[in-house]
Amino acid sequence: MRAMNYRHAFHAGNFADILKHLALLAALEALTRKDSALFFLDTHAGRGRYDLRCREALKTGEAAAGIGRLVAAASLPPLAQRFLTLLRGFDPANADDIVTYPGSPLLAAAVMRPQDRAALCELEREEAEALRSELRGDRRFGVHCRDGYEALGGLLPPREKRGLVLVDPPYEEQEKELLKVADALVAAQQLWPTGVFTAWYPIKLPGATRRFHERLRTAGASKVLVAELCVHADDTRIGLNGSGMVFLNPPWQLDEVLAATLPAVQRAMQPSGEGRTRVDWLERKS
Repeated sequence: MRAMNYRHAFHAGNFADILKHLALLAALEALTRKDSALFFLDTHAGRGRYDLRCREALKTGEAAAGIGRLVAAASLPPLAQRFLTLLRGFDPANADDIVTYPGSPLLAAAVMRPQDRAALCELEREEAEALRSELRGDRRFGVHCRDGYEALGGLLPPREKRGLVLVDPPYEEQEKELLKVADALVAAQQLWPTGVFTAWYPIKLPGATRRFHERLRTAGASKVLVAELCVHADDTRIGLNGSGMVFLNPPWQLDEVLAATLPAVQRAMQPSGEGRTRVDWLERKS
């Protein structure tokens, strides 16, 4: 196992996390409206829970400029309000000032039902053990210390006909990883055509994002929805200008829910008005 430089504790609760978790919540809510069981696969799950008072979070201040601003927003759309309600439930003693931030596994655990099932993959052993401890006793969840890309081929298709796969790697080599994610999504969709597939991606330079979307188009991905939230102009060279989510075969009306939510969230994240949001569909190329 190759050690990674990326540690999510520095970035938990930032604006990129908020986009990812709003979109994940909206998708899971849509899928759980039907009674039949669903399967959730998280390929890069992390440790599950993050303390926003820890040294790493305080060093970057990203949570204060992310979830801190969302909590302070005067008026928010229904999806964002439900998201904040869920977050407050993880630490009721600090409900007015959110200091505990869930990763995608704990957020999914709060939405999934008794008949649902999840597999959570995390390559870093210490993170996987922390996640296993968080979910100990919850029989719906299996934690696997394994490569998430390999798990796509090893765990799909599941016995359930419905479900969601989340791919969220650290992008230590952004351009290379984006193309790897695109190919992995398309290959996984071929294994499980009835599943919903989503991936988070960073927006640093517009050329890399365009090439990622182009790879999805030419590789044959079907029904691809794009949702993006940026807090800086696309050509700003300061680091992370924004982030996006792609959905292959998204749940019905997910585009409408995100389009009604992201502009207000973007305004909360960036009071100066800089940045943008996007919710639209990629046209498939034959």
